[in-house]
Amino acid sequence: MRLPCRRKTRMPVHLRPALLVLAVAACAPGHASASEAGLTALQCGRLFDARSGQMLGARTVVVGEGRITQVLDGAAQVPGAKLIDLSTHTCSPGWTDLHVHLGSQSSPKSYEEGFRLDDADYAFRASSYAGKTLRAGFTSVRDLGGSVSLHLRDAINQGLVDGPRIWAAGKSIASTGGHGDPTNGYNAELSHLLGPPGPSEGVINSVDDARQAVRQAYKDGSDVIKITATGGVLSYAKSADAPQFTVEEIRSIVDTAKDYGYRVAAHAHGAEGIRRAVLGGVTSIEHGTYLSDETMTLMKQKGTWYVPTISAGRFVADKAKVEGYFPAIVRPKAQQVGAQIQDTAAKAYRNGVRIGFGTDSGVGPHGDNAREFIYMVEAGIPAAYALQTATVHAAQVLGVTDQGAIEPGLRADIVAMPGNPLEDIQAVLGVDFVMKDGTVYAEPSK
Repeated sequence: MRLPCRRKTRMPVHLRPALLVLAVAACAPGHASASEAGLTALQCGRLFDARSGQMLGARTVVVGEGRITQVLDGAAQVPGAKLIDLSTHTCSPGWTDLHVHLGSQSSPKSYEEGFRLDDADYAFRASSYAGKTLRAGFTSVRDLGGSVSLHLRDAINQGLVDGPRIWAAGKSIASTGGHGDPTNGYNAELSHLLGPPGPSEGVINSVDDARQAVRQAYKDGSDVIKITATGGVLSYAKSADAPQFTVEEIRSIVDTAKDYGYRVAAHAHGAEGIRRAVLGGVTSIEHGTYLSDETMTLMKQKGTWYVPTISAGRFVADKAKVEGYFPAIVRPKAQQVGAQIQDTAAKAYRNGVRIGFGTDSGVGPHGDNAREFIYMVEAGIPAAYALQTATVHAAQVLGVTDQGAIEPGLRADIVAMPGNPLEDIQAVLGVDFVMKDGTVYAEPSK
């Protein structure tokens, strides 16, 4: 799914990054990192082993210079270390949400705001959404669409604002009239004034265009490529599931992406568009509403990941949201597609398709990301597997080896919550300890 496109700003392109940094600098964090404080020892009542999917007993996790240095049995004493008592908590690797849009959030005014708000407005909002996401236990995200995310990523990396580690796609790649065409819904006069969008705006219509669009994403500083392989729910267009690329165009995107070390995520609802995306070699299918048995088999053969985004489906299927948030052309799509995604996720799990965690937050509220775990369990996915989708599985989707588990040498990304989520998945909503790269961003009150 994709939030409505904003109008083109009149601000010169070269000034936008500077504006964003100025906008978010006011939210600069004031946290002490583990490297400043020496060693930190987390005494965990339980520890979720993401590799095995097992819940272990008491462990002490020692952190230094942003990395996990030791994992000790029981409530060990570590001389000279700062002690944090999590003896009533379950410690888990920090979670990763593979599908967010930190630059915006649905509301009854979303469509009009696209023509009224400026980049600075979205920058301030994005910094707030990033903080909520981090405090909910998500130490990493993949932001799949929006120019703000590129600069938000940099601001977080520079320590200007609090937020998760971001893999940013920037502009998604679409076809003319497709889900990511930024001029969908514009009248003829406005479209004429703006001119037809091309590869520089992420709109392609040929194999050559596809290569150019990926190269533009590289120039813009993207970390991952996102394509809209079918229609979508929230774009101002009739179809939610029609295929919008040829297999050859997708292969051109994927092959060019490999040249730059990029992975490709494919927004796709319709069966034929999903099939083409898998044949074209994408890393992951996002949403996958009408995923067929045949394509599930193909995904297993090719090792393609599935990121269901049940949260967004539940949000747009809500009748009150449909009536209050979306224009008439969007409402039928929202109700038809949204209601199906949870069932598709259940079917994919039963068929052995590899699943990664994603919410499409921004469609629904930021900070509620952990509800996706609950929706997975409702669909029949075991709680342990659901937690793995946001830890070890997510790391594999991203292609990284230094996060996703609590092990010596890995990033000190650790979250903790009272209770045991394998016994009661609702525990994931109670995260009150968050550490990213050894820095504590939330800690239980004493």
